[in-house]
Parts: sequence; C-alpha cells; structure tokens
Amino acid sequence: MKRYGLIVTGVLLMVLALTGAQAAAEEKTGFVDIREVMLSSSAGKKAADDFKKAFEKNKAAIQEREAELKKLKDEMEKQKPLLKEEALKEKELAYQKKFRDYQLLVKDSNEELQVKDQDLAKKLIPDILKLVQAIGEKEKYTTIIDVSAIPLAYYAKENDLTKRVIEEFNKTYKPKK
Repeated sequence: MKRYGLIVTGVLLMVLALTGAQAAAEEKTGFVDIREVMLSSSAGKKAADDFKKAFEKNKAAIQEREAELKKLKDEMEKQKPLLKEEALKEKELAYQKKFRDYQLLVKDSNEELQVKDQDLAKKLIPDILKLVQAIGEKEKYTTIIDVSAIPLAYYAKENDLTKRVIEEFNKTYKPKK
C-alpha cells in the first residue's frame, strides 16, 4: 500500500513538473521603455520643442532679473560709504524685494515647466499604453514590462518592443484638441 502511495505521489509530481514546464514555455515577456517612446515619437519631439521654447523664454526673463539684481547690488556697494544709514536701509529693502520677486519668478517658471511635462505625460501615456496592449494581445505576450518604471538588471534585447511601439505610435497617434 505504501508503494502504491509513493507511485501515485511520483506520478503527480511528474505531471505537475511537466505542466509547469509547459506553462513556462508558453510565457512570452516583452519590454518597452515608455519614456523613450514619449521622447522619440513625433508627438513627443514636437512637445519637447514646445517645452524648450517655454524654457528659453523663462530663462531669458530670469537672466534679465539676475543682471538687474547684480547691477542693483553693485550700485549699493559703491554708494554704501556715501549713504546715510536710513538711505542704505531703503536700498537694502528695495534689493531684498527685487530678490524675492526674482525667487518667485524662478519658482513659477519651474512649476510651469513641471505642469507642461505632466500634461505631456497625461496626453501621450494612455495612447501609448493602448498601443502596447494591442501589440501584446496580437503577439500573445503574457507580460510587457515598462523598463523606464522598473529598473531591470538584464532583459533580452530581442524582446524589446520600444522601436516598434515608436513606429506604430507615429503612424496612429492623432493629437487630442
């Protein structure tokens, strides 16, 4: 009887091992870099150009304020020995106010650029994910992993779908207004 139990257990283990090997053989994992798709696609490049223009505009305004602050500080340093204490305090207060305005400009510029970046992601990512899902279903992938979101030590480059997703995305993407 014990021998019968061992045989049944052995057969069950073999069946499970074979089933597990078969299931593993059917698994197909793909990889995609969503960030790369966003940066390299036509829509992403256009958005990057818009982003760069906004950055350059903000940079020019910030540099202008920096020059103004430097000039004001230099004037204040030159006039310091000649000014009375009260006049010096007024100049320092004016400088501090302009410096706060400058800091606010820098903060607002950074926030504006962050909002533009987030808006780009909100516009593009849902369409990219739909495309990745469609490729996954068509090609019978069990899993497609975004390597920009999850750091992987290694993945097979032949299973990297990024270039294909970029090509398909460029063909199919229509900007929403």
